Amino acid sequence: MSEAGATELGAHWYTRPVWGVADIAHSLEFYVGKLGFKEDWRYAEANRPLIVQLSRPGCELILSSQWPERVGQGLSFISLDVGVLDALRAELTARQVAVRDGEWGYRLMVVEDPDGNTLYFPYPAEAESQESAA
Repeated sequence: MSEAGATELGAHWYTRPVWGVADIAHSLEFYVGKLGFKEDWRYAEANRPLIVQLSRPGCELILSSQWPERVGQGLSFISLDVGVLDALRAELTARQVAVRDGEWGYRLMVVEDPDGNTLYFPYPAEAESQESAA
């Protein structure tokens, strides 16, 4: 494939992680009620929701209760500017979401959903450099 063809293909990628959850209704309480996501669409059978897509600006997640063996195995990195990350941390803390610090070769803000799926929010490297210099 030519370099121009690879660039064109790369410009059109769109991805959404699918995370296994035990109970869609319980997960919606957390993601919508605590994390501030909105529900975009859902798929249900016999009036029981099985799949739901949620979003916040720039972030979409699909939650599925169809595969019990996958519950709690999701992990996503969500990159934000440090000011936005600080504001999000304050927002989540105000909503009584358990937020903890983590490390993966650099500092992270870590949030887990009720099933154990994990959101990693890395602190930008320049924020790390400024904190180290202080």
